[in-house]
Parts: sequence; C-alpha cells; structure tokens
Amino acid sequence: MSSELETPSDGVDESEKKSSGGPELENHAKQMDLSELLKEGTKESHDRAENTQFVKDFLKGHIKKDLFKLATTALYFTYSALEEEMDRNKDHPAFTPLYFPMELHRKKALTKDMEYFFGEEWREKVKCSEATQYYVDRIHYVGQHEPELLVAHAYTRYMGDLSGGQVLKKVAQRVLKLPSTGEGTQFYVFENVDNAQQFKQFYRARMNALELDLKTKEKIVEEANRAFEYNMQIFNELDKAGSLLATEPQDGELLVHDGKGDVRKCPYYAAQQGAHEGSACPFKNITTLLRQPNLRLVLAAVVALASGLMAWYFM
Repeated sequence: MSSELETPSDGVDESEKKSSGGPELENHAKQMDLSELLKEGTKESHDRAENTQFVKDFLKGHIKKDLFKLATTALYFTYSALEEEMDRNKDHPAFTPLYFPMELHRKKALTKDMEYFFGEEWREKVKCSEATQYYVDRIHYVGQHEPELLVAHAYTRYMGDLSGGQVLKKVAQRVLKLPSTGEGTQFYVFENVDNAQQFKQFYRARMNALELDLKTKEKIVEEANRAFEYNMQIFNELDKAGSLLATEPQDGELLVHDGKGDVRKCPYYAAQQGAHEGSACPFKNITTLLRQPNLRLVLAAVVALASGLMAWYFM
C-alpha cells in the first residue's frame, strides 16, 4: 500500500504524474484517522470474511454443536495468544491507550465455555488446529517484534465481537438449544461494557489519538487485512470439518438410510437382522414420499402454521 502512494509507476510522464493525484492522495491519507483508514482499507477483506461458507451457514442456523465446539476451541487459542501479547505490551506507547482487559479480554469467558462443552479436564481433550496455529504464531511474532501492529489484531477481533458476534450468540442459543443463562456462549457476553456502540466509538477515538506516522498506519491496515485472512483460513478449515460432521450422527440423531450407500448404517437394518429377508426399509419409503411435491407443500404449510402459532404464543 505504501509503495502505491509514494512511488509512481514506471513509464508515466510528468504530466500524468501531476494529474494522477499521488501527493494529494498521500495528503488525504495523512489527514484520515486510523479508524477510517482501517474501515476503508479492510472493506474488501471484511466482505470476503462475511461471505465464507461457514459464516453464511452459521447465520442461517446450519451448524452442529460439535462444529460450534471446534469454533470455540479456535477462539480460545486465538485469544489466549492475543491477550498474552497485549499484557506483554500494555506499557507500549503504541498500544497502551487500547489496553482494556476488564472490558474486552475474552480468555476467561472462553475458559468457561470450554469447560461447559468439554468438561473439567477439557485441556487434555483439545488441541490447536493447523489454521489456528498459523494465526497464533503470527500474533506472537507481532507482539514480540512489532507491537504497534497489535492494534490491527485487537481492532479486527474485538470490534467484530461487539458487533456481529452478538448476532451469532443468538443464533447459537436458538439452534443448539444452549441455556438462556449463558452457558456455552460466555465469549459473547461483555459484562463490563454497558453500551457496545458507545464503547466502539470510544475505542476508535483512542485509536485515532495514537501518535503514528503514515507508514505505521499503512502497516496496521495491512496487518488487519492479514488478520482477516487468518480468520478466513480458520472458517474454511471449520467448513471442511463441518462437511465431515454432516455425515455422522450428532447428539443422538439417527442415521437415515435412503436406499443408497452402506445399508448396514441403516437403523432399521440393524434392528431387523435375522427377520424376514424381504421386509422393506421404512426410512427409504419415507424419504421417497418426502420427495413428492404435493407432500412437501403440505409440510411447508404445517411448518409455517406452527411457526406462526409459536410466534404468537411467545409475543
């Protein structure tokens, strides 16, 4: 990014240089607040992250508990690294104004979520995934060699948690039937932030007050884009894991044999071993019926009516 602002392209004559607006563009960037530079400079990455298959499926409620547990595990390792480096650099002038452990830190909340999902000995049951480890390694490198770039990682994570993260919390509680009292979703609860919107404005004001030159601001924007990329790699990894989980029963659900694949996985087959050889699998018949357009229309109407009644009941 800095090279685009400071170094004209080869082969451009003087008149084109004057009309290209290079110095004007640089002056404009100098005048922009860091929060504006980050918002503008990461818009494409932000949009790409929101449109990964994992995020789209999550927002639609297409997520199983085992996959949500894997996502929570990735968050635990990510925030453990991030907050370790933030603690290390809490007195660094480029980061001190953004150090809000009471309001923002998530490791303690994630520890509660991990214990809820995996039990008291959860540390012996989980491990950091490959994509998450790349993210963790980058955070540690930044914290130990370029601590001013921690601003990018804090901005990418915490501002997102205070925004879209609240939507994901509601989806998870509804779809996974998690307790309304917060068990399993403590990560999304900011007990010491009374008003998320006001706190985000305050945080951005602190960012804008940091005494940083243009080159450092540009490096922070680049690092924020890199952080989005690491998050997308984790989302893609989770998406692949979700594809594998989709072929396995979750939380007591039955595998249904549709007449294809290994018949031994059919629960009816297992129960009827030794019975009359010609008996037909009812699951196959049911799935065949469900493919009929008329029956689908009836079922859709029943579901719509039931949803309307429930919405009315809970108003």
